[in-house]
Amino acid sequence: MQDAGGLKGKLAGRNRRPAMRLDMLRSAMSAFLIQSLNGLASAASLFLVAAGLTLIFGVTRIVNFAHGSFYMLGVYIAWTVAEGVSGAGGFWAGLAAAALVAALVGVTVETLILRRIYQAPELLQLTATFALVLILKDVALAVWGPEDRLGPRAPGVLGGAVEFGGRAFPVWDLCLIAIGVAMLGLLTWLTRRTRFGLLVRAATEDREMAAALGVNERWLFTGVFALGSALAGLAGALQMPREPASLALDLALIADVFVVVVIGGLGSIPGAFVAAVLVSLVKAWCIALGQVSVGALSLDLTKLTLVAEFLVMAAVLLVRPNGLFGRPLRHVPVDREALYEPRPAPSARVLTGLAVALAAVTVLPVVLDDYSAVLATDMAVAALFATSLAFIIGPGGMGSFGHAAYFGLGAYGAALAAQAGWSFGAALAAGLALAALAAVLFGALSVRLSGTYMAMLTLAFAQIVWSVVFQWDAVTGGSNGLTGVWPPEALSDRNRFYLFALALCAAGVLLLAWLNLTPFGHALRAVRDARVKAEAIGLPATRFTWAAFTVGGTLAGLAGAVYAFSKGSISPDVLAIPRSVDALVMVLLGGLNTLFGPVFGAVLFTWLADGLARTTEYWRASLGIVILAVVLSAPRGIMGTWGAWRARRARRAAREGDMPGGGR
Repeated sequence: MQDAGGLKGKLAGRNRRPAMRLDMLRSAMSAFLIQSLNGLASAASLFLVAAGLTLIFGVTRIVNFAHGSFYMLGVYIAWTVAEGVSGAGGFWAGLAAAALVAALVGVTVETLILRRIYQAPELLQLTATFALVLILKDVALAVWGPEDRLGPRAPGVLGGAVEFGGRAFPVWDLCLIAIGVAMLGLLTWLTRRTRFGLLVRAATEDREMAAALGVNERWLFTGVFALGSALAGLAGALQMPREPASLALDLALIADVFVVVVIGGLGSIPGAFVAAVLVSLVKAWCIALGQVSVGALSLDLTKLTLVAEFLVMAAVLLVRPNGLFGRPLRHVPVDREALYEPRPAPSARVLTGLAVALAAVTVLPVVLDDYSAVLATDMAVAALFATSLAFIIGPGGMGSFGHAAYFGLGAYGAALAAQAGWSFGAALAAGLALAALAAVLFGALSVRLSGTYMAMLTLAFAQIVWSVVFQWDAVTGGSNGLTGVWPPEALSDRNRFYLFALALCAAGVLLLAWLNLTPFGHALRAVRDARVKAEAIGLPATRFTWAAFTVGGTLAGLAGAVYAFSKGSISPDVLAIPRSVDALVMVLLGGLNTLFGPVFGAVLFTWLADGLARTTEYWRASLGIVILAVVLSAPRGIMGTWGAWRARRARRAAREGDMPGGGR
């Protein structure tokens, strides 16, 4: 009997195992379904913002960095109205108000600022929109304060939940999915079946021809900017039940939006929809799958959520350089002299001024206190960092939105080597080598593209590096970074370390200045200005641009290595997007085409950021106003505009001297 009972128990256990496995499979499938629906709900808002940005870029050719700020304003406006008006009416009024206010702000920005720089190079336009990000962030800080603002739930049935496989899912998220599909249909109808859409497509295909046929560009640009801004504000308002209003929403979102627009193809609304769905589902599936084991290899896919979209973008651009649905861009004529113009060899007066400037900064330690010495060191590091980027943008004619990757790798390479017991010189060399290796690898892939697509690929590589550093706790310290990275005893004094940093950074800047004047620099500019002709006479264009990219990235790594020892610690922030944008602003503030304009821009930017941060709570807005004023009044940068004014005065004096009675 006992044997029979034991046999029955074994049979029952065997019968339960398939049932248990089936229950586990059902649970896993329901969890996967819920995560997929979450991804689709996120894709809806992401698509609305990306659709607005791709419309604006397709018509105006402006890469609007401030588009994320309109999304942030939409969340805040919707929250304000919903809090002020009770009941369901406040919620729906908040959605309408968010779209309307964002559209009005967009029209104001386009009319007063962007209309003046449509013919400017893309980098200047990007800098102007970044200044708007700083201004709008501090406007939000002044109006709503620094605290997060949690909005109400969706009203009525929309605030409830439905069950899928025994798991609850918000009804509002299902509504978002439906809204996303409906907006795709509406925007497709608008662009394909209306006169406004016809004009938008005409301007997207060939802006010059559209203008020649009598299209009123001003009204068209303003209308498109209003529509794109309204979509961003509406997208923010729709997210109100899902996430609180926060000052960090603008920069947190804009990188993902850029990725979606580039993957889909610049100017393509269906492409933006497909890319938004693709990116959101990939991130959702990484969360759903979690820990995956293949043999002895175990991989935590949840860690890929920080970088999944950039991995997808890099893969797409390497296979389809114009995105999934994009076409080669037809760029409108721009004022190229604002960035590129013949660069003569420095005159004796310039060399004398340079010698005097170096002598002056060398004796600064005599009059500096410790804080000023630290600030002066930061200026020296920023000068090399900005000049290394200027070498890539100026003579190289390339775009880079991820230059902080090489700065950060140089810092981490030096810090890790120092913690491993390497000497100070060896640690600096390790940082330099790591940055050079990354520049060689990333540059080999990036120089295959051009323009905005190349810039976005460099951004993807930078974000991939940032994600690895941020999550590799065992090596990089993760989000906490590395501490205890100090120079040797001989350089422990702030003033002595300043002199060392000045010497090293000045050597790097002078090396780049010398390369500009060598045959390599002349050949590089020939490739930049007339690539087909340069290749026709035998210049290996890709090899030259790759070499320039590598040189710029390597010297950015040197700046990062010096920075690590100057601070004593580093964190993943040294690789983040804002640091890349800072370098770009420094370059354009001083003047890209001037010999030492980026140095002046770096010193000015560092001094302004430090001084304003210590004197006012709204230092970002103050800095943004300064940047905007420089871009609008001096598109060649401060040094470039001054040099152009001196050149015009010299030419006028020469003409007057050649006139009868003019002194000849």
